[in-house]
Amino acid sequence: MFIESSRRSFITGLSAVGAMGLLQSGAVARPTRSFFDRIGRPLGLQLYTLGDEAGKDIDATFARVSAFGYRDIELPGLYGRSPADIRAAADRAGVAISSLHLAAGAFGKGTGLMLTSPVEEIAASLKALGADKAVMPIMIFPANIKPEKGETFQSAIGRAMIEAGPDIWKRTASMLNERAAALKPFGIRLGYHNHNLEFAPVAGTTGWDILMAECDRDLIHFEVDAGWIATAGLDPVAFLRKHAGRVLQMHVKDVAAGNTQNFALSMKPAEVGSGVLDWARILPAAYKAGVRNFYVEQEPPFTIPRMEAARRSADFLTALKA
Repeated sequence: MFIESSRRSFITGLSAVGAMGLLQSGAVARPTRSFFDRIGRPLGLQLYTLGDEAGKDIDATFARVSAFGYRDIELPGLYGRSPADIRAAADRAGVAISSLHLAAGAFGKGTGLMLTSPVEEIAASLKALGADKAVMPIMIFPANIKPEKGETFQSAIGRAMIEAGPDIWKRTASMLNERAAALKPFGIRLGYHNHNLEFAPVAGTTGWDILMAECDRDLIHFEVDAGWIATAGLDPVAFLRKHAGRVLQMHVKDVAAGNTQNFALSMKPAEVGSGVLDWARILPAAYKAGVRNFYVEQEPPFTIPRMEAARRSADFLTALKA
């Protein structure tokens, strides 16, 4: 017994020396559990990924995404349904709704509820859904956007935003501050979701910098979209580190090889894990920066059916050790 005990002590000592050597050399042990298991947070999905079809049979939609491993849902709108009906379907499938996108105006397709709706109506809808976060999905648009000859609508939006100058970003921040202050007594947190438009140069600054400066940090959080950040030519990890403490939600969005930098709402999308973004670096950086809701989202065009794309992203993320 003494010999066996001594042998165990010797082996333990060697293990300790080895671990110390790893620490001194700067090496980091690889995680042994998947990222979402390790942080104890559910994998989420922004239902925009599935297009308008998602709302036609909401029970079937929730049942399928639940089977893929999604447990946290963000809605792009209400699909013309009552919040209570959507909540009931979510409960039956074993998923929870944590967030709802609310556009500033009529751009919010598929729902009559907008960020400018009466605050009591917004609060009642969120409560019925079981959600506590609302997100403005895009900035205030300039009036009368008209594509010029040979110009896409996305490019026309980018051009119109530059022509509008800093004021439209200041108006966006003002709306966010006013609405967030009104929603706070109801226990609702308001966020803002970025695209790549925010990072285009405008009058010596950017829309993003204006939002950072003018949005009340005690009222407004940000839902960072990794795919759009990368498309703007920025490193998502460095971006998250810079804005730690102001980010609470994330769109886990990948981009394909050949995606080109731009500020015009143009992207070459990919299922998460099949693109070029390094999620083993991005996800831990996001969590460290304060992100607590991670929603898979994919932009069109799709090369495979949308539901299959959502499944592949879930398969990759549920297995990812980071």
